Amino acid sequence: MAYWGLARTGDDKRNQAFIREAAKLKHKVTERERMFIEAWHALLIPDVQPQVLDKSADSPNKSTNNREEKFKYLLEKICLKYPDDLEAKSLLGLANLGNNRYGSELILRQVLAADPRHPGAHHYRIHLWDGKEGSYALDSCKSLGQIAPGVGHAQHMPGHIYSQLGMWQEGAIAMDSATRVESNYMRKRMIFPFNDWNYTHNRNYLSYIQEQLGMADAAIAGAREILSTPFDPKDNKSDDSYGSRWQGILALVRALIKFEHWQEMLKPETFSWRDSFRDKMYKAYVETMANIHLGDLDKAVTSFNEHAELKKDAAKPENGWLLDIYSIQSLELQGLLALATGEKLTGLGILSDAAKREFELREKSNDPPRYSSVLYNTLGRAYLAEKSPALAAVAFEKTLERVRNDGFALSGLVEAYATLGEKAKAQDALGRLLFVWSDADPNLGFLERAKACGLDAQPRDASPGPQRNYKRVTLDHLGPQRWEPYEAPELSANDSKGKPVSLKEYRGKNVLLVFYLGQECPHCVKQLVEINKRKNEFSAVDTEILAISSNTPEQNATSEKLKDSNFRLISDVKLENAKRFKSYDDFENQALHSTILVDKSGRVRWARNGGAPFTDLEFLLSEIRRLNQEQ
Repeated sequence: MAYWGLARTGDDKRNQAFIREAAKLKHKVTERERMFIEAWHALLIPDVQPQVLDKSADSPNKSTNNREEKFKYLLEKICLKYPDDLEAKSLLGLANLGNNRYGSELILRQVLAADPRHPGAHHYRIHLWDGKEGSYALDSCKSLGQIAPGVGHAQHMPGHIYSQLGMWQEGAIAMDSATRVESNYMRKRMIFPFNDWNYTHNRNYLSYIQEQLGMADAAIAGAREILSTPFDPKDNKSDDSYGSRWQGILALVRALIKFEHWQEMLKPETFSWRDSFRDKMYKAYVETMANIHLGDLDKAVTSFNEHAELKKDAAKPENGWLLDIYSIQSLELQGLLALATGEKLTGLGILSDAAKREFELREKSNDPPRYSSVLYNTLGRAYLAEKSPALAAVAFEKTLERVRNDGFALSGLVEAYATLGEKAKAQDALGRLLFVWSDADPNLGFLERAKACGLDAQPRDASPGPQRNYKRVTLDHLGPQRWEPYEAPELSANDSKGKPVSLKEYRGKNVLLVFYLGQECPHCVKQLVEINKRKNEFSAVDTEILAISSNTPEQNATSEKLKDSNFRLISDVKLENAKRFKSYDDFENQALHSTILVDKSGRVRWARNGGAPFTDLEFLLSEIRRLNQEQ
């Protein structure tokens, strides 16, 4: 059963190997355990005909070779034979999430009736109702984070439901909690945001919800925080589809546009655009948007033409995942340019088309939204500018169909209905707005314009469930809200002369720690030889190099392969230092290759651990130069 458990933890190749081991040993387990092994064997191993499947009319074996169908059939058999098995029922509920929502809900309700604190059942119900009808899972949203406070995903998933229901206060609490749990996890495991996709996803989502609460400064600061975290040439390279850098870019673009920070968008250092198609596309979009709103139409036309010239690239297969975004951006820019040049009817028509497409896209992808702003809000504002409050009201109401309790739409509705003389509707929109933006930044333009309509209204929560106040909830016990470099563990070892070595003696300098597998490892020797060739470049950026292995001081002193090294060879015979620096695989019980950068104050700023040495020395030198500027 340990092999069965391992078969549920890794990638397909390893999972298949583990379940094969479990199948070899299944004669040693109980009948119930054997049925679990056979179910996962059917799921993970291609073209398997498990003998447990019978030949009766209801058996899927006659009609299909679909592994998932076989898997669900075998789970059903466990549930029927062992009706009190909550784990089997919970897993059957999970297996049915995608194609039998009603059946899955009924199964999971049975589990929760027997065990109201079953984390799996609550978790799966939240995924089950992650959509328009999320209110069905509000009870699970309230419970899951309390049941599993140390699990980032358990804090995160309720935030999906809360966001879709317009419960922005609760959504912020959920995403902030998830961000803190992941930050704490990274600190304990000594890993980085580029190792933990969940952290940047949480932080991006939290920024989105802070935007919805009118907290412009917090949202922008969160986006910049993502962009300030360490970079890795493998795990968040420039063309990574949704890595930490790009989540930071999306969050910053979204917040700066929503809160109309046009000048900031034009500063070269704000985004540090790169040479990929995606960066070029967003750069042209951002600059056109900013210049239109700043009234510099010549520059706006120039950047719009740059965006238009990317059309052929957008149609390439490798950029297909960006084509819908590109197309909507193009329409939005065309519409805004037409309005700015006096072609009012043309501009409104094009914006209307763009808004419809963005509305449809938002239904398919809202995690957080892929598009920078709700274009029905943009259309509504355009109608208000053209003295068409009735059409503006329709546009803002359309936004609220997709983004419930959206403050930007509510502020527009207050203005539209007040202009139309529909006082009751205007007061209702203002009351909802005052609740949603009760903690908004001072002097927020949209809020001030709504208040200027001179209506009397009290804050009113139109959400389907009660909410706490985000600013008043204390979350520090879950961990720090932001990632910060962690203090380096103790380094206690001897060099090739038997002299003790510690990091304290290098305070005030950067230190590059290279954990290698010893002089018998040819890849390690090659790495160290290349580092030695560039020793002067590392010295020029105040960086000392320490190479650490399990070789004894005597072996290091007499090493022929590393005799020309201009840095200290450190002996870690018992691998105690390797374990402290997470350069050791506890599962495989073996040392790892690790390259670790410690800054001048003794904090770990970057690390790579794994099965091969890190050899991108150009990257390391550039990171050190960047660190030196910060310190």
